[in-house]
Amino acid sequence: MKKIVYIILLVSFVGKVTAQQTPAKVQTEAITITGATAHIGNGEIIEDSVIIFEKGKIKAIGEKGKVPPQGKTINAGGKHIYPGFIAPNSTLGLVEIGAVRATDDDSELGSYNPHIRSIIAYNAESKIVESMRPNGVLIAQVTPRGGRISGTSSIVQLDAWNWEDAAIKIDDGIHMNWPSPYTRGRWWLGEDSGFKPNKKYVEQVTEFKDFINQAKATIRSKSSNKNLPHLAMKKVFDNSQTLFVHVSSEKAILDVIAFSKEYDIKKVVIIGGDEAYKLVKELKDSNIAVLLKRTHTTPSYEDDHYDQPYKNAKLLMDAGVLVALQNSGQMERANARNLPFQAGTVAAHGLDKEKALQLITGNSAKILGIDDITGTLEVGKDATLFISGGDALDMRTNQLEKAYIQGREISLESHQTKLWKRYSDKYGQ
Repeated sequence: MKKIVYIILLVSFVGKVTAQQTPAKVQTEAITITGATAHIGNGEIIEDSVIIFEKGKIKAIGEKGKVPPQGKTINAGGKHIYPGFIAPNSTLGLVEIGAVRATDDDSELGSYNPHIRSIIAYNAESKIVESMRPNGVLIAQVTPRGGRISGTSSIVQLDAWNWEDAAIKIDDGIHMNWPSPYTRGRWWLGEDSGFKPNKKYVEQVTEFKDFINQAKATIRSKSSNKNLPHLAMKKVFDNSQTLFVHVSSEKAILDVIAFSKEYDIKKVVIIGGDEAYKLVKELKDSNIAVLLKRTHTTPSYEDDHYDQPYKNAKLLMDAGVLVALQNSGQMERANARNLPFQAGTVAAHGLDKEKALQLITGNSAKILGIDDITGTLEVGKDATLFISGGDALDMRTNQLEKAYIQGREISLESHQTKLWKRYSDKYGQ
């Protein structure tokens, strides 16, 4: 009996330590935010604005005095309102602790897994997911990793009990890793660590094309013997699903463009795109968008300018290519909360501040195919937005005061904010 009591006490204690924030309740009354500078997310600003949202949707937006308030009114004079930031190509909710295999569910065995769905592995109660919200990151594209074709991504909002509640758009696209034309020497074996031609590049591309040809044949076939990985490619071929291609070098990007034309795949997005700035005409002519490699990184190639990662977005936007930011790479989940500051770095290197904001709001929504419901502050779209005391792209002034997802006021507390308050009190004593 004593053992049972001890177990109950232990479970209760652990539950209190690890419990997540309870998802917010559905919006029950109209809310009006007045007086703030509204950053629309499409390059526009409304000074001294009025925003009204009801039943989770933006009902009205305009200048103060022209839009009568409704319901509960929040005075945000001197503050700023932004659409919720979007984190594309993220493994949020798929891995909790990288060193603990039981919490790692971002990849599957095998090279060709277009039928694998990341959404069913998404953990809506992840502590890392919760820590995104105090910086304004309220939406993410949950993306698998590994293999030549990793599987399908889905788009979620970051305040839910489970993946069904979180889902905004399920199975929005298939992710593939294009072979690299170059390899690096294995320095740990005494080899030169510089770039060398990949002697197997043509063979690897041919192998991928063979899979595509087989998939097309399976889809056309009337046989009852169906291959699931092949059938999963159908929506890519009929252009109802996006093909996200992870690729970096100029040569490989050119090959991806040629591949998309050869197989008449019209919905293609480049992820990474280190040398995409060298191919702006080809990308624009092919209507291919780019989710750039994280801004806060070093140049990828020896002949790159020292500030190449900072100015890539401007080079592409100036040429008319649709571009947004993503944060894959080392410690990508924890660092996803720094997405607004990566956009701020782009603004500090020549891009207009409101255009830099588009890189993590309106542009991201367009690329992910959710711009009809979110990404900008416009009538009819989800009321997924937040109030900041200052410039949300500056880490010194990104101080969120309130945040809403689909009209629901969410908690901005996380295990990190609790620790910050705890130790602030400690050193204040």
